[in-house]
Amino acid sequence: MKRTWTFTKAPTPKNTCTTCYSLSNPASAQNPMLAVFQKTVAKSPEGLQTPQQEPPVNALKDGLLSRSFSAVHPSAVTINLADSGLISYSVDKQNPLLPRLFAVVDDIFCLFQGHVENVAPLKQQYGLNKTANEVTIVIEAYRTLRDRGPYPADQVVRDLQGKFAFILYDSTSKSTFIAADADGSVPFFWGTDSEGNVVLSDDVETVKKGCGKSFAPFPKGCFFTSSGGLRSFEHPFNELKAVPRVDSSGEMCGANFKVDSNSKKETGMPRVGSAANWSQHY
Repeated sequence: MKRTWTFTKAPTPKNTCTTCYSLSNPASAQNPMLAVFQKTVAKSPEGLQTPQQEPPVNALKDGLLSRSFSAVHPSAVTINLADSGLISYSVDKQNPLLPRLFAVVDDIFCLFQGHVENVAPLKQQYGLNKTANEVTIVIEAYRTLRDRGPYPADQVVRDLQGKFAFILYDSTSKSTFIAADADGSVPFFWGTDSEGNVVLSDDVETVKKGCGKSFAPFPKGCFFTSSGGLRSFEHPFNELKAVPRVDSSGEMCGANFKVDSNSKKETGMPRVGSAANWSQHY
C-alpha cells in the first residue's frame, strides 16, 4: 500500500531533485533541525531521563514542540511520521561549513548535516552515480546494512570520514539510525520527554523545551538504532556507561555516555569479513 506523508509549511527549495534537498544558505551560522520519535520507535537509554521531572512535558502531544519550532523558524518544513513522530527542518539560517541535506528514498527519511571527505570511494562502494551526495550515501549505506548486512553497523558509520550528524527514519520497519562523528564536530543534542519519547536537535534550547532537564549532547563517536540502542562505533565491543550530568545550579541534567574500557560486550556476532549476514544483528 502506498503511503502518504504530510509535509507542512513546505517552501520550494532551490536546486532540488526529486528526492534530495540541499539546504545551504551562507547568510547565517544557525542550523535548526528537529526530530521527535515515539518511545516505541526509539527507546531512550537508561540514565538519560532525569527522575521526577517537573512539569511533565509530552513533546508530541498536540504538536507541542513542532509548533514551538515553527514559531521560532517560520520557514520550517515539518514531516508528520504518523504515530512514529515527526521531523522538522528550516531552509534558512545555515552554516556554510556544515551544510544540511534532506532526502526521502523509498520511504526512508534522512537529515544530514556536515560533510564527508571520502564521498568518491563511498559512491563506488555502494554503486551510486555521480550526483550522489552525503545524504544519499547514508540512505544507501543503511539500506545495504538492512537488506544484506555485508558488514556491521559500526563499520558503516566508521567508514564516513568527516564532520557530521545524521537522523534517519525508515517508515517501512519503523526504525531509526542516528549518529555523530568521533569529534562531535556538529552541535547535536538529544533528550527524552516525560513520556519517554526521544527528541533530537542541533538547537539545545529546542531540546530543553521538550525535555526539561532530561537532555545531553549526543555522544560523539556513537550511533543509535531502534534495535540495538546506543553504541560506540569507535569501540564497538565496549559497553557504554551513563555518567550523570550536573548543571550550573547543581541540579541533575540527563547523562553523558562514555565508553567503559573495563566492560566488553558479550556477542555471538560473526567475525568481520565472514560470509555471515550482519543485517540480523542491526
